[in-house]
Amino acid sequence: MTRKISLSVNDKATDLDYFVAGYLDHVTGGIISSLKGTGEVNDLELDIDGDGTVTVILNGADIPLNFFANEIVRSTLAGMVAPLKGVTGAVETLELKIAR
Repeated sequence: MTRKISLSVNDKATDLDYFVAGYLDHVTGGIISSLKGTGEVNDLELDIDGDGTVTVILNGADIPLNFFANEIVRSTLAGMVAPLKGVTGAVETLELKIAR
């Protein structure tokens, strides 16, 4: 599967090796595709702003999240990217783009 994945944490681009890119792709894709009203992930834009609000645009459509889903997605992604090389301090903002 050919995919393009980009990650920015705290407004700083983060380099991804093959393993990390695949891991983010599969875990994030699994979380998002399990939400009500979603389906296959072809193009995904996921943003976490400084207030902790998660915005998901899946295949061009805005996916609304309730409080619980917002917190699960936010905390899971913050936990996954926090130990990556180049990420320093708490994860305040995050931008993840996946194109398959």
